[in-house]
Amino acid sequence: MSGVAAAVLTGALPAWAGEGFAHPGPSPYGDIDGRSADRNGIVLPEGFRSRVIAVGGETVAGTNYRWHPFSDGAATIADPSGGWYLVSNSEVFDPIGQGGVSAIRFDASGTIKGAARILEHTTGNCAGGATPWGTWLSCEETESGRVWECDPRGATSPAPIDALGVFRHEAVAVAPEYTSLFLTEDEPDGLLYRFVPDRWPDLSVGRLQALRVDGPRVRWIDVPDASASATPTRAQVTDATVFTGGEGICYRQGFVYFTTKYDNRVHLLDLRTENYAVVWDGTEPLYNVDNITADPVAGQLFVAEEGGNMEVVIIDNSGNVAPFLRVDGHPDSEIAGIAFSPDESRLYFASQRGPTDKHLGDLFPGLDDPRPVGMVFEIEGPFKQMQAARIVDRGGEGTGGGPSPAPYYAAGGSVVVAGVVAALAIRGRRTYDPH
Repeated sequence: MSGVAAAVLTGALPAWAGEGFAHPGPSPYGDIDGRSADRNGIVLPEGFRSRVIAVGGETVAGTNYRWHPFSDGAATIADPSGGWYLVSNSEVFDPIGQGGVSAIRFDASGTIKGAARILEHTTGNCAGGATPWGTWLSCEETESGRVWECDPRGATSPAPIDALGVFRHEAVAVAPEYTSLFLTEDEPDGLLYRFVPDRWPDLSVGRLQALRVDGPRVRWIDVPDASASATPTRAQVTDATVFTGGEGICYRQGFVYFTTKYDNRVHLLDLRTENYAVVWDGTEPLYNVDNITADPVAGQLFVAEEGGNMEVVIIDNSGNVAPFLRVDGHPDSEIAGIAFSPDESRLYFASQRGPTDKHLGDLFPGLDDPRPVGMVFEIEGPFKQMQAARIVDRGGEGTGGGPSPAPYYAAGGSVVVAGVVAALAIRGRRTYDPH
């Protein structure tokens, strides 16, 4: 762990951070059972509304850019003008070789101003994470998968970050106060990894490590060969703890939250105390766990379900677990790419194989694949007011306490904190409008 972490971090321990604290309970946004789906097939709490912002194989409204199929992990990245970019992976695998990442640019009012491809010629781009310097880390979910850094503004060319390892990458979360990155691995015998750069925020050289849990305490073991040139990455660290089917991961105020699909768990790492806990280990109302994010105001968790009854489920600061929204009429799909806009007024998510007029075979002639290619939704409503009203702050109790946290730079697949002056200075970016 970075020696500066304890001195920099502020904020309170979530009230539900103990082992198994999360439990079925009422949603702070209201019960959606008994409510009808809107015209887009989304069942929402009162006061919220949805719109479709992108459909696979169709041009994004107001642009000439044709949206990619199978949208997956996503995040939003703030634009200096007051708008933001939504970056979205395309989880298409070989032999097509047309995975990659697209971005949509919004102005401060939420109007779409442009769209563009920002990464291509990669495969199986599953989830990823945003960085404090305004780029997107896109993860390839293949045995030879790498993490690619791409810039929605086009100021830099996309490039792989080999130091983050070669394995079936799922998602990554950046913890700037700890000058570290945390990565999940989608394997039945997968591990949880930490990357510590030699010189923050340069990600080209550093130590890749795997987590070992000993009771509530944790320690990190170095991976000998991040390139996996002779031995798979996870097989190099036999003493590491197995996390079966690693999925989404996010960071907020000294806590890393991540999900594992084969045992349907939500996990927590307290980086301040180097403690570990299982937050959720149940079934209904949260099953088929996948992407995860924390809202920028209260830190409540929003977890996407991979199939099943297609819900985004909230774990609030009192430990209540309840559906926030439900998608009707999308069989054989999954929810992915949950991400809040930087102004905290909108939530984005994809129905990866939601019903559309086009199928994957229509987009790639010669490919016999009848699966529909999905779409991306935007949910707008009184997030800020309802989040702020339900912040649970335990003050100085336990290991929490301290002054209010820094304002958030961006919300999304990974929630990252503003004010990392050194990182922003070294990795300054100019502005580019996708078209």
